[in-house]
Amino acid sequence: MKHFIITLFLLCSIVNYGQKKYPENYFSAPLKIPIVLSGTFGELRSNHFHSGLDIKTQGKEGIPIYAPADGYISRIKVAQYGFGKALYMSHPNGYTTVYAHLQKFSPAIQACVKKVQYSKKSYYTGNLFPKPTLFPIKKGDIIGYTGDTGGSGGPHLHYEIRDSKTEHIINPLLFGLKVEDSKHPIFNTLIAYPLSDDARINNTANKTTISFKSVGKGEYKAESTLASGKIGLGVKVFDRLDKAYNKNGIYSLEMKVNGTRVYYHDVETFSFAESKYINLLIDYEHYANYRNRIQKTHKVTGNKLSLYENLINNGELLIKNGQNYAIEIIAKDFAGNTSTLKLPIRGTKSTTIFTQKDTTAFKITAKNFHKFSRKNVSVAFPKNTFYNDCYIDFFVKNDTAKVHQPTIPLDKKYTLTLFTNHLSDSLQEKVYIANVTKKKYPRYVSTKKKENKVYTTTKTLGTYTLKFDSIPPTVYATNFKNNQWISNHKYLKIKIKDKETGINDFHATIDGEWILMEYNHKKGILTYDFSDKKLVGSKHLFKIVVSDNVGNTESFSATFFRK
Repeated sequence: MKHFIITLFLLCSIVNYGQKKYPENYFSAPLKIPIVLSGTFGELRSNHFHSGLDIKTQGKEGIPIYAPADGYISRIKVAQYGFGKALYMSHPNGYTTVYAHLQKFSPAIQACVKKVQYSKKSYYTGNLFPKPTLFPIKKGDIIGYTGDTGGSGGPHLHYEIRDSKTEHIINPLLFGLKVEDSKHPIFNTLIAYPLSDDARINNTANKTTISFKSVGKGEYKAESTLASGKIGLGVKVFDRLDKAYNKNGIYSLEMKVNGTRVYYHDVETFSFAESKYINLLIDYEHYANYRNRIQKTHKVTGNKLSLYENLINNGELLIKNGQNYAIEIIAKDFAGNTSTLKLPIRGTKSTTIFTQKDTTAFKITAKNFHKFSRKNVSVAFPKNTFYNDCYIDFFVKNDTAKVHQPTIPLDKKYTLTLFTNHLSDSLQEKVYIANVTKKKYPRYVSTKKKENKVYTTTKTLGTYTLKFDSIPPTVYATNFKNNQWISNHKYLKIKIKDKETGINDFHATIDGEWILMEYNHKKGILTYDFSDKKLVGSKHLFKIVVSDNVGNTESFSATFFRK
């Protein structure tokens, strides 16, 4: 009897641990304002899953961020894009919290960072790893202030929780952070995919959009569909939380066939290394063409995501003649609000004639290296650049190369080289490669030059061409004029802009000494804080040199007076 009680206790402990895998009362909220989200964990983003929560900051910057638990600042970074100004805080319980897009750090951290920036003579710090004893933090201490730096689309706090050892990112809501959510996910689109040569959907061999309608709160019903062979399904589905109109991601997606679960994934946790496989979770071609993300309820070849659980036949459906299939696709948000889309499928023999697949002279065998050349252009694809074998288009006309369409996801970067020996020396100095897939919006791509050729490495297929930029950036002061007294100014502001290839670098001085100018690339504003250092005398000379990505430069100087 005693043995039975011990065994029962152990079993209960294991079950209890499984239900409470993460400490729910260890971390407090990082902001002392109502927690309203504009972005959820695991949300589908371009080439990656969203790695944290985006917490709204009421449209403002400068809201204090409070340490959610004891710990120490273990990493600091200031970058132009990505996370912008970011803090990483390690905690004794084995987790790291991350805070991104900050306006500024707490005074002690800010002073340390500025010391590094002035030492490097650069706004960008790279990764800084302070010793654990440098910035010890107590729960409730202010560690920084919310902002809009980096790749942010507006003021908010990007908040993450990671496992300190594995660096796996974990959904912060699993740690007890409370968010009001009483709304059901919303299904928007349903698509069926033929996955075998003999597969048909409503007598067509093409992927097919299936109509459906809402029949109740969280309940949807699709029209009856005829099919045969191996098929897959995909849905566009999003969630809304209370007090916000943002279209957020769901927490889990499930599919049942005649009551049996054949597909399931959720966004409890994942690693940064696997995030790129989002391009195989979604219908990448559909996204490239329509900017809508369809989540597949079947796992395709090459997909190494760890999100899946107990798939049957990878979620693929084998539809047999004369049989009926009751499909249920179930979407849930983190709060457990559930929506179900029901799809009846009837297996029927198709009379549609098999159609030959399109091929070109440029066949890709994914496991092999490939290099193709035409006229003055070459493309080189490393092994396993493509996830699957395929055929691609490759055309060259004058100085323009079409490398297929941007409808196939790539796992690695390939190299595109255009020879420029037919150009004059003056043109070779100003030449660059532009992506012109969207002809109205040509886009500079990082261009390197070497011996009568230019080249770029990219993970995007599409159309590229040679362009030329001989126009320097524009530079002007926004809050002062030449020979003006500005004793009451806290900041000195400069507007910089380059229409064609974009800003590459800038170097500013006052009285010949380098000064730190913070760059808001979204507004094109450089800002110098006069509190950084005390100026000697009243008359001062400001100078700045700005360069674009081709090497065109523009200088600006002005005298100002300040007591």
